[in-house]
Amino acid sequence: MSNQLPDFIDLYHGYKDRVFNLALNYVQNREDAEEITQDVFVAIHRNANSFRHQANISTWIYRITINKCQDVMKARSRKKRFGFIVSLLGMDGGEIRPHFDHPGVQMEQRQATETLFKCINELPENQKTALLLAKTEQKTQAEVGEIMGISAKAAESLIQRAKANLAIKLKQREG
Repeated sequence: MSNQLPDFIDLYHGYKDRVFNLALNYVQNREDAEEITQDVFVAIHRNANSFRHQANISTWIYRITINKCQDVMKARSRKKRFGFIVSLLGMDGGEIRPHFDHPGVQMEQRQATETLFKCINELPENQKTALLLAKTEQKTQAEVGEIMGISAKAAESLIQRAKANLAIKLKQREG
């Protein structure tokens, strides 16, 4: 195994769509997904010498992508809390709401898809990550485990709990 990453341009062209799609499914906002994609490749470029070749390059890239997505979700959460605090204090900060903007969803499916993603967003972070990797990225349980730094069995368990919790949340929204 070589101690060198493939050419950055080759990496970018080979992974940009996968990074963007994962980010889009994770944050459900096109502009955020584009920014995350850019941030991922900046991080890859800056940290190329830290890649240890103990994992596949794709695993490393997926880990970086998930970390960047989680950073955006945490920042959103802080903005919501700040907006809530501002409103409690009587200042006009306005409510900060996540904007669902997924280009792959047709208008007539938008409501159902928005509800689905709202429920996915309510899952614990590790369940959400495992579910998105397995279902939207078509990763095997072993790959999910490797990306998340857990065993394949633990990934399987997370995916099953995510599905069960998601079914409960969807059923509650229906009734």
